[in-house]
Amino acid sequence: MVALALVGLGDIGRGAHLPALLRSPDVHLVAVADPLAAHREAAAARLGAAVAVGAGLDDVLAADPDGVVLATPPWATPELSVTALRAGRFVLAEKPVAVSIAAAAIYDGLTVPERARLQIGLTYRHDPAIARLKSWIEDGLLGHPLLVRAHIYDERRDRADPEHLDRLRRTLAHGTPVTHEGAHVFDWLAHLLGPGALRVDDAWALRTDTDLPAANLTGARLSHPAGHRVLVEFGWLTDALPRCELTFLGPRGLAALDGATFALRLTTAAGDELVDFPGERVPRCFDLQVSRFAALVRGDSTSPEPDLTAGLAALALAERTAAVLDGAHA
Repeated sequence: MVALALVGLGDIGRGAHLPALLRSPDVHLVAVADPLAAHREAAAARLGAAVAVGAGLDDVLAADPDGVVLATPPWATPELSVTALRAGRFVLAEKPVAVSIAAAAIYDGLTVPERARLQIGLTYRHDPAIARLKSWIEDGLLGHPLLVRAHIYDERRDRADPEHLDRLRRTLAHGTPVTHEGAHVFDWLAHLLGPGALRVDDAWALRTDTDLPAANLTGARLSHPAGHRVLVEFGWLTDALPRCELTFLGPRGLAALDGATFALRLTTAAGDELVDFPGERVPRCFDLQVSRFAALVRGDSTSPEPDLTAGLAALALAERTAAVLDGAHA
């Protein structure tokens, strides 16, 4: 077993990372930390005395973990990642790796061995549905070229949950949903469509409430050098949201990925094929991610997956999209 610590006990930390760490047969959780006293108290009540509870990274490093999971906001993650890596630890850092490529410049000072200890939390890349979808595309089941539509609407405004609303408002102050949700989707597209960088053709944004710090509905049109076209939409904070899904349409078939369950449907001239995977999407993906991180810490794997290069590429594409969006609304 590897000794791991968790920094960040917000929604994603306590709702997904912490349960995955506790479920894993590969992990001994030694410490958790969060700057908010209420989060620390809730964790202490749940974990008992066997796990140290602190306020920040220094506290968990004092517990001498082999690795640190950073479930922290992107404006805090870069400095924390570099500090933990330079302290000799392995790091699993939540996406996006920073709020901008400029803010990610701190990673440039990492050595090659330090970069080899940094895994990026593009969590859903690990799901078997992504691997199955990639095989369909590479095997030519859909034909070529593809029209890809990605509709990512997964943060509904819940007026009964002011903490969630406040967290998303603070996140919007550091960028639109394309910056934060795009980290996952642009990584999937790079992984699925193959070599070549996506180009941003145009973009749009809509702020549905004037008191929001940035547009909460955003989208873009992109093109791939292999001839594929991609339409993306990202939306937060309306009382109701459209269906969340990705579709890949080619001359020979249509593949649809349900954004909530990651169930797959393949439709071709031969008929329909439905593929569902055991368990719920979120715990399944987080469990696979922890397993892969533990293998990296143990030395069973020699390179992180996804690595910093993948995280930076996804961030750069999100930033280029945001720049086009800003130009269109200047």
